Amino acid sequence: INAEYMGGKKKGGHKRKAVRTWSLYIFKVLKQVHSDTGISNKAMNIMNSFINDIFDRLATEASKLAKINKTKTLSSREIQTAVRLTLPGELAKHAMSEGTKAVAKYTSA
Repeated sequence: INAEYMGGKKKGGHKRKAVRTWSLYIFKVLKQVHSDTGISNKAMNIMNSFINDIFDRLATEASKLAKINKTKTLSSREIQTAVRLTLPGELAKHAMSEGTKAVAKYTSA
């Protein structure tokens, strides 16, 4: 039996930890907006850090709201309120409309 398939280490080697990034999604959106434009690795790393930071801020704010409401589940309402509180003006409005559109598409499928 091959140890690699059993979740173990390969003989003499180290098992690599999978790194999760937003790179694929960033690239897809870039191509939708500017199909002729590329992005360097350094710029992609910056964008990845930016998305992780915003995600963390929104998740933290949403979990605070859930605690205040004495619930253990994050609903779309907590996320929506977190977006309103975290993002500034016009950006929050755009995020709200895109989020509402995404939830509607998810529930209809």
